[in-house]
Amino acid sequence: MFDLNSLRHAAHDIHQTLAPTPQLAWPLLAERLGAQVWVKHENHTPTGAFKVRGGLLYVQGLLQREPDTRGLVTATRGNHGQSLALAARRMGLAISIVVPVGNSSEKNAAMRALGAHVIESGKDFDEARAEAALLAQTHGHHLVPAFHPDLIRGVATYALELFEAVSDLHTVYVPVGMGSGICGLIRTRDLLGLKTEIVGVVSRHADAFAQSVEQGRLVSTETAHTFADGLACRQPLPDALAIIAEGAARVIRVSDREIAHAMRVYHETTHNTAEGAGAAALAGLIQEQPRQQGRRVAVILSGANIDRQLYAGILAEGFDD
Repeated sequence: MFDLNSLRHAAHDIHQTLAPTPQLAWPLLAERLGAQVWVKHENHTPTGAFKVRGGLLYVQGLLQREPDTRGLVTATRGNHGQSLALAARRMGLAISIVVPVGNSSEKNAAMRALGAHVIESGKDFDEARAEAALLAQTHGHHLVPAFHPDLIRGVATYALELFEAVSDLHTVYVPVGMGSGICGLIRTRDLLGLKTEIVGVVSRHADAFAQSVEQGRLVSTETAHTFADGLACRQPLPDALAIIAEGAARVIRVSDREIAHAMRVYHETTHNTAEGAGAAALAGLIQEQPRQQGRRVAVILSGANIDRQLYAGILAEGFDD
């Protein structure tokens, strides 16, 4: 994938556009969970999510490899699309982004504000991805995948920041969507020679990665019905699965109710906004709270992009599975 030197180069390049995000130990969170807990605040990036790191590095590398690129096409539930829209605008490229029908209106608006042409197609991410591939072929534009070495190396810079800022972490909890975030974390841990456990967290309603790890083979699910849209994967990618299966201590499932609870915990203990996928890591830690008593652990708050009305309902504790 990449070595430590190339990861440091990636961090240098990305930091020309965005500052490193903080990792903070919140006293109320520690008191509540009985552990020393650091939150990696990827909700503090310019797009409100960790994906911006991969988008910037991917488009930079693409133009070096293919300088005649005329435009980009990709599929997303929102954060991947925002990252690529920002990068495309910086490089003067057109970009079309396919989202599922009924996608977050605020994420759609954010992508449009960054200059993207947003197209709604398909019932979920996987159907949107198929439409994106067709559009790219039809118009001769570059199809940006959901998983690529440059995307992983870009997002891995958050892991480098975390591990170099906080020593002796026993466990890091990280959400799993298409896999770039956890794969970057695993690779960075290994490059630094650390023994930190990495625990992937998926939605109980979109658990294809958990099933695949448990069964030792690629397993797809028929549906991925979770309000945590960044976790709504039903067709894992083989390359991501191989890295997770080898490098993660385990992949655990959390319910939408547990994720909603974690969002409220973030608000009560840190006054940070977390979207569903952004709060999944904390939901995983809360589920495993007894085994982490007194330990030094971290959670990745991977994004804050949630529609206002949905967030208001969750804070009011009016949310059910």
